[in-house]
Amino acid sequence: QVRLEESGGGSVQAGGSLRLSCTVSRKTPSRNCMGWFRQASGKEREAVAAIDYSGRNTLYTDAVKDRFIISRDNAQDTGYLHMNSLKPEDTAMYYCAAGGGEWCGLGAANYYTWGQGTQVTVSS
Repeated sequence: QVRLEESGGGSVQAGGSLRLSCTVSRKTPSRNCMGWFRQASGKEREAVAAIDYSGRNTLYTDAVKDRFIISRDNAQDTGYLHMNSLKPEDTAMYYCAAGGGEWCGLGAANYYTWGQGTQVTVSS
């Protein structure tokens, strides 16, 4: 099975950048899609970005398009979410997730393994 661990969160001022990392641990090699989700205090969880196993196909929610970049390095078994031009509305707990297929899109139901999350706080 797949286990994930996020890192790289922190506190930044509006306009700043952060890079989140998601390390993947596997008992055996496998091909998995990966996604990033976030949940702000008092709000529902929302999808942020998705990437297929190859890394060639990505999808972003409108709120982060042109600001965030999802990527992965399968040789290092690590996924990334590079966040630029951060806004206070980006403040949330960010989770990475892996699904059972090579492409899972932005639907949370397609993901079966989740990390514990890393907090991102953006000050105005």
